Amino acid sequence: MPLRDHFKPPLPPLFRWESFHAQWASKMVDQLNEHVLPERYVAAPLISLESGIEVDVGSFEDLSAANGAGGIATFAPPKAKVEMAIDFTGLDTFEVRINETATARLAAAVELVSPANKDRPANREAFARKCASYLQEGASVVIVDVVTERQANLIQELLAFFDKKPRKAWGVVFPLYAVALRAVRDGKKVRLQGWPEELRVDEALPTLPLWLAADLAVPLDLEASYEETCRILRIP
Repeated sequence: MPLRDHFKPPLPPLFRWESFHAQWASKMVDQLNEHVLPERYVAAPLISLESGIEVDVGSFEDLSAANGAGGIATFAPPKAKVEMAIDFTGLDTFEVRINETATARLAAAVELVSPANKDRPANREAFARKCASYLQEGASVVIVDVVTERQANLIQELLAFFDKKPRKAWGVVFPLYAVALRAVRDGKKVRLQGWPEELRVDEALPTLPLWLAADLAVPLDLEASYEETCRILRIP
């Protein structure tokens, strides 16, 4: 089934994007916890109301649980489509997510881009800084942008922290996109790997690798959770 345009008629004003994004995050959590994540991981939705609505799906590893896979099928992610050397020097002032449970670590985060994330330079920089801080702390990040009413590309905003000419470095400039990112460390060297996919209205959404550890990734089926959200909310 195709991606809809949630910011142009006939969907708005009856089908508000805020409701859709919140429900989509919830369906991703259901999908991950029920069918995808090993037992030692758990996903939970996080919603911030500071600037519009921002919906995240965080995947936390429970280090106190057994290391069994919980019957989850293995997943062999494809080779990274793009890769670049990065330097975290100077990024130590970024905000770091603190977990209440001392035995848990943030393994991955899924960011659903909102219009507020793209509407002004300060908001775009704040979004990019948050994603960079996750990467710096060893968590992978998936960014999903289906906002058609604003054209800013947050992949480029993020890459600008590491490369002053990210367009030349990656050449990834899509109006709508989904991308999986992780930082790979080899001694003192760090490389940023990415799996970008262009999204288009009226086309199906992709499956991306959700990296939980250096040698462990699970599939994030965006199409399945998206269509289930549309069905529940009765979006045509």
